[in-house]
Amino acid sequence: MHLRHRGTVIGTLTLTTALALSACSSSDSGAKDGGRSAGPNGTHTVKTARGDVKVKNAPKRVVVLDTAELDSAITLGVKPVGATRAGAEDAFLSYLPASATKGITEVGEITAPNLEKIAGLKPDLILSSEVRDGQRYKQLSAIAPTVLTETTGYPWKQNFLVHADALGRKPRAKKVIKKYEAHAAAVTKALGGRKKAAATEVNVVRFVEGADIRVYGKRNYIGTILADVGVGRPAITDKAKDGFSYDVSPEQIDAADADVIFTSTYGSPGKAKVTQTTTSGLWKNLRAVKDGKVFQVDDELWIQGIGYTAANGILAELQSDLTR
Repeated sequence: MHLRHRGTVIGTLTLTTALALSACSSSDSGAKDGGRSAGPNGTHTVKTARGDVKVKNAPKRVVVLDTAELDSAITLGVKPVGATRAGAEDAFLSYLPASATKGITEVGEITAPNLEKIAGLKPDLILSSEVRDGQRYKQLSAIAPTVLTETTGYPWKQNFLVHADALGRKPRAKKVIKKYEAHAAAVTKALGGRKKAAATEVNVVRFVEGADIRVYGKRNYIGTILADVGVGRPAITDKAKDGFSYDVSPEQIDAADADVIFTSTYGSPGKAKVTQTTTSGLWKNLRAVKDGKVFQVDDELWIQGIGYTAANGILAELQSDLTR
């Protein structure tokens, strides 16, 4: 078994530059950062999955109900007053520095936010998505203006723009995007250019507690980042259901064959069948395993984060691993 282990500390250190924009206080005025002529005490309209929603130009008490929204807020220099956590984790996204999440009140798990806790925080803005909280929209919008995107994952770049608009941070968002694009281009260059990068086939395999093993396709968060770098993707990724993932049992893991494999685990490794899979003959015969090109990565960073801060951390790890 040729797994390269990486601690979350390394992931955090790679994000120092990406988080530089977060140093500014969330009390920046909407007029200055959001370009609103009405000033910080005015309002503006945001286009959401539920139609137009009027929000404050510079919301100061923001509650986020998913990991993508948390990444967006922190990336844009806004520390939420409340946030949900992923069900399998004990705290907020571990790749974010402790200082970025210290003081944020937990308001339940992503799939079951505590409405009483949210209301008690007296938010002036709630961020989530239709797929997560559409059924709770009426209750949430009664607490505070609620901005929902349609879904999460694949359209993360478009969703980030919605989050930035709602937070009054559109100019800052442009800087974040430009920085990410430059970072992705630098990684491609480090790999020898687009042609050479495309010659290396990369798979991302996620072991999930209580579910089949996922071989990620192209229409998801990590798929877009790999596309931005320009690495090759094995033919199996074209068979992914709805472009998201091609799910296999441990007895079908040979379908994940590639030049390089990145693996992550969600939940209990035992219940996710990690050992069962990675000690099998099928696994040991994979090209990446034989060549020592299997890299174990942080699930929160690579799969759950779904934002620009996580993306910059992933780019740094891609460059480090693919240039060894």
